[in-house]
Amino acid sequence: MIRILIVDDHPAMRAGLSAVLRAEPGLVPLNAAASVSDLWPMLNRTKPDVVVLDYHLPGDDGLILCRRIKRQLAAPAVLLYSAYADASLMIPARLAGVDGLVSKAAPANELYDAIRRVARGERVLPPISRELLDAASAELAPDELPILGMTLEDTSVSDMAAALGIDTTEVAHRIDRMLKRLKVDIPAPRAAG
Repeated sequence: MIRILIVDDHPAMRAGLSAVLRAEPGLVPLNAAASVSDLWPMLNRTKPDVVVLDYHLPGDDGLILCRRIKRQLAAPAVLLYSAYADASLMIPARLAGVDGLVSKAAPANELYDAIRRVARGERVLPPISRELLDAASAELAPDELPILGMTLEDTSVSDMAAALGIDTTEVAHRIDRMLKRLKVDIPAPRAAG
C-alpha cells in the first residue's frame, strides 16, 4: 500500500487525481492540499510515502517546496507532476531533490508506475543532455559547479560538505542560491473566464 499526498492548487485536478489514484490497486490518496499552508499540517499528520506535487503553486514553486520537504527527517518521496514537465526542469529538479518528474499529459499508467518506483526509492528522471548541463553551468558561479556535479552523482549533502571543507548549512544555502539562479520561468495559469 503506497500512501499519497497530493498538492495542487486546482480543485478539479485534486479531485480527478484522487479519484484516478483511488481506482488503482495499491495506491491510497490520503488527502489533497490546495496550498503550501495546507501542506504542512497534512504532511505531518498523514506521513505519506509519496507527495505528488504540482510545480506551479501560488506563492511558491514546487521545486522550492520540494527542498523544504526533503529537509524533514524521514522525508517522503516527491514526484513533481506538472504540465510543464520538460527538459528545462531537469537540473533544477535534481538540485531540489525531486525523485520523479511526470507530465500531466502522460497516460495514467505512467503516473502509477512513477509513483510505485519513487516509493521504492528509485529515481524517475530523464537523462540530462550535454546542452542543458552546459547552459546550467554557464549560469552558476565557479564555487557552485562542484555542488552541481556532486548533486548529479547523488552525493549526500554531508559528503559534499566534507569534500568541499564547508559545513552542511553552507552547502544547503548554495543549493538554494543555485535553484534561484536556475529558476524556470513558467507562465502563470490563466484564470477561467
